[in-house]
Amino acid sequence: MEQYKDIAPRLAGLRDDMGWTAEEMAEKLDRSVEDVQRFEHGEVEIPVGYLLDVSRLCKVDLTTLISGREPHLKSYALVRKGEGFAVDRRKDYDYKSLGYKFAGREMEPFFISVPPKSGEEMAETSHKGQEFIYMLEGRLELRINGEPLILEPGDSVYFNSESPHALRGLDGKQAVFIDVIL
Repeated sequence: MEQYKDIAPRLAGLRDDMGWTAEEMAEKLDRSVEDVQRFEHGEVEIPVGYLLDVSRLCKVDLTTLISGREPHLKSYALVRKGEGFAVDRRKDYDYKSLGYKFAGREMEPFFISVPPKSGEEMAETSHKGQEFIYMLEGRLELRINGEPLILEPGDSVYFNSESPHALRGLDGKQAVFIDVIL
């Protein structure tokens, strides 16, 4: 089963617990009612930006929303190489949460691998907040508001996540980077 089908009932239950209709949730998140309903029924992949927006609005930890488990560490949370919590919420990206053990996070750090694809296959997303990307391996095309930026290892970019953005690996190879979402 795709992980977003496990997340969908938690989204619906959380909205229910808040006492909101799908229409009220859509209005609070500046989304369409159709989006809210599709995500809550597990009909489509759920963008990480939407999950972040819901977790912030409802004051629920992102790890709890995604996994159903509570993070518990408050002083520090060590995540060894290869141990990140896999966030299998998109077919085309490999997300690993690096802060999933820490309770009360104010940022969401991810280790992300993006495969190569054609420019036509790039899917735009946007969400509240700000984002910081630091390139580790490969070359990445990041389109922000339709403007392509090419990032190489050691490059970084900080941007407003509300701007529509899309990613792809270049040169037939995956791009690997750290992504911090605030």
